[in-house]
Amino acid sequence: MSLPKTLAEDVARNLVMVARLIDEDPEQAYAYSRIALRLASRVAAVREAAGFAAYATQKYSEALAEFRASRRMTGSVDLWPVMADCERGLGRPERAMAMAGEPEVQKLDKAGQVEMRLVAAGARRDMGQIDAAIVTLQSPELASSAVHSWTPRLRYAYADALLEAGREDEAREWFGKALEADKDGATDASDRLAELDGVEFVDALGEDDEPAGAPAEADEQDGPDADADVEDADDEEDDEDDEDQDDEDDDVQGDDVDGSTKA
Repeated sequence: MSLPKTLAEDVARNLVMVARLIDEDPEQAYAYSRIALRLASRVAAVREAAGFAAYATQKYSEALAEFRASRRMTGSVDLWPVMADCERGLGRPERAMAMAGEPEVQKLDKAGQVEMRLVAAGARRDMGQIDAAIVTLQSPELASSAVHSWTPRLRYAYADALLEAGREDEAREWFGKALEADKDGATDASDRLAELDGVEFVDALGEDDEPAGAPAEADEQDGPDADADVEDADDEEDDEDDEDQDDEDDDVQGDDVDGSTKA
């Protein structure tokens, strides 16, 4: 569907903001997606963006509705895995498992099939079927030494499932493999390995230490007590001045007395 130029530009600006903010500020991305949706609800790309924004904010029912609308418009199966994951988010893992067995899965590319496998394994875990989840993740893609965009997440999910099943040594091995493939830091495999090895991360600075270059805190002498000390010192100086003045007055009076006697 084509849009008038001005309207198309407005929609594009909002979609750009959705893409820019969806990771760091999902709620704001969602707000922009709603604007784009009001402007062009019959554009498949807008419905898809709105779906991902809703998904990022855990509005799974809304996300699923948008993904379905986009799929009706395009006929594409690309959104099938995330649609199944929305079913999981809605507490319906059985539906996600049913979707994993549909013919649409065979039409997905390799990345989409791996994503569907991850969703299916997650659904198995939701249902308390941890051993079945492990088996679901075992695949040629997992065994392959080649590294793809989905490799770190697949290895990580397998390690996490092994750990839940109490197979700690195997889990450590697969967290290590996930870390090797994770050049972009998509997972926290390094932290999970550290936890398994009993490593605790602590702040290098103590509570009373200051980082280098940090502005020094004001000395205690610069606080309210210091002001009180200054005031006390001023009072002492005033007292001394009063005493000196009294001595001078006494001297003057003495001179007056002596003068009158002599006279």
